[in-house]
Amino acid sequence: MRYKARFTKFLMEIHMKKSLIALSLLAAGITGVQAQTILKIGYATTQASHYGVGSTAFCDEVEKGTQGRYKCQQFPSSALGGEREMIEAVQLGTLDLVNTSTGPVGNFVPEVKIVDIPFLFRDYDHARKVMDGPIGQDILTKFPAKGLVALSWTENGFRHMTNSKHPIVKPEDASGLKMRTMENKVHMDGYRAFGIQPTPMAFPEVFGALQQGTVDGQENPIPVILASKFSQVQKHLSLTGHVYSPALLITSPRLMDKLSAADKKVFYAAAKSATVAQRKKVNEDENNGIAQLEKDGMTVVRKVDGQAFRNALRDVYVGYSKEFGADNIRKIQNVK
Repeated sequence: MRYKARFTKFLMEIHMKKSLIALSLLAAGITGVQAQTILKIGYATTQASHYGVGSTAFCDEVEKGTQGRYKCQQFPSSALGGEREMIEAVQLGTLDLVNTSTGPVGNFVPEVKIVDIPFLFRDYDHARKVMDGPIGQDILTKFPAKGLVALSWTENGFRHMTNSKHPIVKPEDASGLKMRTMENKVHMDGYRAFGIQPTPMAFPEVFGALQQGTVDGQENPIPVILASKFSQVQKHLSLTGHVYSPALLITSPRLMDKLSAADKKVFYAAAKSATVAQRKKVNEDENNGIAQLEKDGMTVVRKVDGQAFRNALRDVYVGYSKEFGADNIRKIQNVK
């Protein structure tokens, strides 16, 4: 009987140890699930677009660098609203990240507006040197005071005009056209000088407005025109390159303050990877996209009268100089 009692006690001890091990494993599993944070990131175009490519590069690097403790859920194609709405959501903390053009950003961080001036940048090399250099990096320091953190400059590209009426070669050809623009006063002041009737509109509404004839045209970089299939509702494309459109990967101080120093390094390094990937995709779309748009039925004006467009902006540039400082504009123009 004594042997049987000891054996029964031994079996009970083994059972209890097994139970404790099982509970420990379960607790570890629960803790593991709780330790993974899902980051919501939104952008205006498709996941196959330059914004999607850049955002995916960021998300992959963050997941890898944090050993899966942070993982992204992407919301492409304006699933969470227009760019302005997404920036507001980041400020409020209902969205973790947005990859956005600078178009609406100046409404939150006024120092950004200077880079939206028409014909400010000569080419991509010039624009990228400004963004990556002291001028661009100084602008990024202005975001935290507005409840935002700019992780890096990404890219949207040089903007070109499309319309359903006729080819545009010089400003007079654009005169009278009702053209969708972003809610950006710097852009709109310039477009009015071309004789255009600027019509601010959130990006998710643009395709329908073009299809219904609410507006005659719109202006966007080649990657956006491609990704949004504007060739289905626009006949004419003119390579005006009138504005270089930077983009930004933006998050909130609320999120960044939660990160360890090591994780912050991961996030900033991932943002640099996003910049490289997004710019590469913009280059590819610029090199191959125009031929594709022609194949899709668009008539393309490859050479416009750029000097005539610049001349039309002389009076507007006086206003830009007063608002932003002539010296500040020259500093950007003089970057080599």
